[in-house]
Amino acid sequence: MKGRLVRDQSGASTELGYIFTFLLGVLFLSMFSVWAFGLETSTRENWNTTAVDVNMADIAAAVERADLASREDSSVRYAEVVSWRLTEADESEFVLTLDDEGLHLDHPENELDRDVSISATGSGTYDGRITLSGTTEIWVVYDEGKTYLTNSRPDF
Repeated sequence: MKGRLVRDQSGASTELGYIFTFLLGVLFLSMFSVWAFGLETSTRENWNTTAVDVNMADIAAAVERADLASREDSSVRYAEVVSWRLTEADESEFVLTLDDEGLHLDHPENELDRDVSISATGSGTYDGRITLSGTTEIWVVYDEGKTYLTNSRPDF
């Protein structure tokens, strides 16, 4: 047998099949990665909102207990620490405020803003504005006729 050039095109369809199979695989993997990213993002957002809601409920409950203590006696001092559950959000942007209308959490991402009403049945006034940057504990304090929020343990 001498080497001679033969025009055989039977392998071309196989090669085209390999190329289309590869492109189909790339398409499926791309669709899967977009789906997985969306799932991860929605899970993270759900965790953030749940953690913020539970944190606000815990702080509001502590304020109500401080109100209860303030009604017992005018010379009562009360302090309670509330653990802040961490979130995926930038917590240096969180500002927590306590006033006569309730407890307010402000964040540039408006989905994380929260307002929680309090009964305001304490015998004093309400005050407090703290930034939650690096905070894992929030103190709810009633002292000398004022219920307030602070990052540090009171000195009494």
